[in-house]
Amino acid sequence: MFSSNPPLGLYIHLPWCEKKCPYCDFNSHEADSIPQQAYVDALLDDLAQDLPLIWGRRIESIFIGGGTPSLFSAQSIDRLFSGLRSLINLAPAIEVTMESNPGSADAANYQGYREAGVNRLSIGIQSFDDRQLALLGRVHNGAQAQRAFRMARAAGFDNINLDLMFGLPGQGLAAAQADLARALALEPEHLSHYQLTIEPNTMFHHRRPQDMPDDDLCFEQQQACQAQLAAADYRQYEISAFSRAKRESYHNLNYWNFGDYLGIGAGAHGKITLAGENRVIRRVRLRHPRAYLEQHGAARIASETELDSADLCFEFMLNALRLKQGFATRLFHDNTGLSLNEVLPTVKQACDKGLLAFDGEKITPTELGFCHLNDLQALFLTPQSKKNKPFFESSPKIMHN
Repeated sequence: MFSSNPPLGLYIHLPWCEKKCPYCDFNSHEADSIPQQAYVDALLDDLAQDLPLIWGRRIESIFIGGGTPSLFSAQSIDRLFSGLRSLINLAPAIEVTMESNPGSADAANYQGYREAGVNRLSIGIQSFDDRQLALLGRVHNGAQAQRAFRMARAAGFDNINLDLMFGLPGQGLAAAQADLARALALEPEHLSHYQLTIEPNTMFHHRRPQDMPDDDLCFEQQQACQAQLAAADYRQYEISAFSRAKRESYHNLNYWNFGDYLGIGAGAHGKITLAGENRVIRRVRLRHPRAYLEQHGAARIASETELDSADLCFEFMLNALRLKQGFATRLFHDNTGLSLNEVLPTVKQACDKGLLAFDGEKITPTELGFCHLNDLQALFLTPQSKKNKPFFESSPKIMHN
């Protein structure tokens, strides 16, 4: 039984981009023009029909992801936030993150986003190397990436994340470290540093780039870059997330702690605890923006699922085990409503394999467990939870930012 509801965030999906990157498996769609006014109206209508699920609860964080949200004008974002404030209760010190790509960076828009209420910017740089950016299908170059960061600083953003990849085609160890050094020279508050992976249903999956680094080289890059980040006072708190002191992403921490979040926009996912009814539901919106815009209210919900105990156990561990420092055992009950006994045999099994440490009050991945995270997570996948599509494959953008 739940004693209370967990913290609540809001994810807003803006699905359009200038160009679909060949490695991208997120719900993004190329567009010459974007119906910004109609889409903001749809988002607010979408949020309104979810309000009965969260009466009396406060939104602690907002994340605007895409696509490329910075294709939206400052005026559209301001109108969106005016509507949000009229519908929901926002925490006084709420963290509001918006994604931006350097190719669409605009000084006036950055200033307008800041004035509208965005206080954290996540810039998708991926690399500063022009050759790599061309291979990745990005619409910016290294100089534009640096200029976008400086624009953000000039607009007043004092909390900025940079996305950076390693394991790129033909990238050696020295090149990966040089790319990271250019990011560190900008002194962002947060870095998302993650390996390029070839996902199904992407252009790279159908036409794999030549000269992809092998697993040994990628691991060498990862280890060297993590040492580089530590030397620059960036603490790793999640598998691909590094931050300066007290600059962790609160919104993503809520995901990894299995907190709640509303999801609005085309293809958005939400997970809501109904403590009084002792159940957790997941809602998914219609994926294609055209279909999403054509519908109204509850018709925008593509599916609603109630999570059973197997789902809750697996999804909690799938997320929480990504945290470098582990989690307090009480959090399992608080955010699933279940007893730790549900997973204790598997926890002990993982401890015997040297993948977890458990002292009765805290569960923490060991260095071995963190290096073999997929194997560790898979231990908690039961036959019952295998029947459902894993949360990791269908979640909003939580792997970085």
